[in-house]
Amino acid sequence: MAKMQFKSESKRLLDLMINSIYTHKEIFLREIISNASDAIDKLCFIALTDDKLGMTRSDFKIEIKADKDARTLTVTDNGIGMDKDDLENNLGTIASSGSYQFKQELTEKQDDIDIIGQFGVGFYSAFMVAKEITVITKKYGSDVACKWQSAGADGYEIEECEKDGLGTEIIITLKDNTDEESYDEFLEQYRIQGLVKRYSDYIRYPIMMEMKKSRVKEETKDSDKPEYEDYFEWETLNSMVPIWQRAKKDVTQEEYDKFYSEKFMAMDKPVKTIVTSVEGVVTYKALLFIPSATPYDYYTKEYKKGLQLYSSGVLITDNCEELVPEHFRFVKGIVDTADLSLNISREMLQHDRHLLTIAQNLEKKIRRELSSMLTSDRENYEKFFKAFGRQLKYGVVSDYGMHKEDLQDLLLFYSSTEKKLVTLSEYVDRMKEEQKFIYFATGENAAAIDALPQTELLRSKGFEILYCTEDVDEFTLHSLMTYKEKRFCSATNDDLGIENDEAEKEDEKDGTALLTFVKETLGDKVAEVTASKKLVSHPVCLTAKGGISFEMEKYFNSVQPDSGMKAQRVLELNLGHSAVRTMESLIQTDIDKARKYAEVLYCQALLIAGLPLENPSEYTDLVCELI
Repeated sequence: MAKMQFKSESKRLLDLMINSIYTHKEIFLREIISNASDAIDKLCFIALTDDKLGMTRSDFKIEIKADKDARTLTVTDNGIGMDKDDLENNLGTIASSGSYQFKQELTEKQDDIDIIGQFGVGFYSAFMVAKEITVITKKYGSDVACKWQSAGADGYEIEECEKDGLGTEIIITLKDNTDEESYDEFLEQYRIQGLVKRYSDYIRYPIMMEMKKSRVKEETKDSDKPEYEDYFEWETLNSMVPIWQRAKKDVTQEEYDKFYSEKFMAMDKPVKTIVTSVEGVVTYKALLFIPSATPYDYYTKEYKKGLQLYSSGVLITDNCEELVPEHFRFVKGIVDTADLSLNISREMLQHDRHLLTIAQNLEKKIRRELSSMLTSDRENYEKFFKAFGRQLKYGVVSDYGMHKEDLQDLLLFYSSTEKKLVTLSEYVDRMKEEQKFIYFATGENAAAIDALPQTELLRSKGFEILYCTEDVDEFTLHSLMTYKEKRFCSATNDDLGIENDEAEKEDEKDGTALLTFVKETLGDKVAEVTASKKLVSHPVCLTAKGGISFEMEKYFNSVQPDSGMKAQRVLELNLGHSAVRTMESLIQTDIDKARKYAEVLYCQALLIAGLPLENPSEYTDLVCELI
């Protein structure tokens, strides 16, 4: 028979489809299996109304055979099959979709039907690995079988042939191996099994393959040296019914935990499992997991966020980043929907309203579930927060605070009075009547904050302090600015808005000369020297002036040491402290010694603030000299 040319496109277009549309060669098996599933869907639909067919849903299957000697991979289905016209229209015309046409005809008559294939390109992905493809097929209602054969862009041949039963057999003769590519991998049963499990595990018909296995020979079973023999056994490679398609009441938590562990190679158990099914403008099912432990690579560039996206049980992508916002990047799971605008290779998504709607719904669902866990299962929520609380705080800070209203009630901070993690709402509910602000203090850990002189006055008044021990904490509270109309106030930087009776008595004295002396002694090391209204029993402390705090200075300098980021230092003196009084008296009797006192007090303030000394050796010499 004479070779016919592809109708709609040139050799260049076919080369483009074979070599450019698909990113990974392994995708071809997913496409061929999806087409086989399409064909079975069509015949299965006909079987509902045609008693003469004599087939039920349990009779349908897809078979895979690998022949290493012939270097062929064969995929067979017992679906609707094709006749000569179908071969001409569907395989002879690139980008023609029989599935799409079938769906269009049905939807004109009745409700929508779920068909995987929407494009007529998937079949040609097989040419990425094939030097020749042979299709043997027999259509429902036809007495004649046909064979379609092509080696690629040169064209194709169609002729009549013999075939038992309905359906289609696709025989892929693999390309010869090269130094760069080994096509033999697609003949290995472990590789085929892995690809089916990865991409087509939830195709709703059994995908079967004759698997090579080994067993002890019967006659040597009781021998000291048993002998083994190979045998072949048909095995179903796919699980068919996804766990997320089953009713929630029919699935145990142990089954969900096992699925999570196997699917995402996780060692921990999820702290929360979220199952949701939505029908309406957009229809989808989702199975989401909130991990209980932070993955080892979570805060690295290598970590990939996103959910696995399926379309009618066929894996589209492993990490669809668009489905989860950055502040919920820890969520693992699966979304399955037929309402997608896919490109012709199914590997990339168009940014359409369906995907956006699903993402918005999932974000709200995750937030509600976390809020519910915080209220009803505090122990598990705190376990989750220990692992991913930092991520929620980053979410508050990022995007110019766009998400702070959504996330603020999910935050926890350690409380100075409760000695445990508390929410902002719990803090505000406990505020004293005369308390103006939500107070917080920053430090490396709770013990370091406990020792801060600046918090002494707040403690004496019985005011609760939130401890900020992570680098993102202070940025988070600055981004929030207020909570329930209460402003956040730094115990170490801001005016606390409360009276210090002892400090007020000292202010009645004229300390101007002392403050001027200390400022002249320290020069540019400090921006100001003031009489403190915070200190009670300590002589000195440093506070930051302007928008940059000491913790911000430490953070930016650790991230970018050459940034030169520096907070303006304000030295606060407790005018009533004996050390400060001694320094004041020395101004009249031994001014050089008074200057040394000023230097020592400044260095002590640096140490209390956790800031580095400019010259540690000089400081120790000063202390020794004064001793």
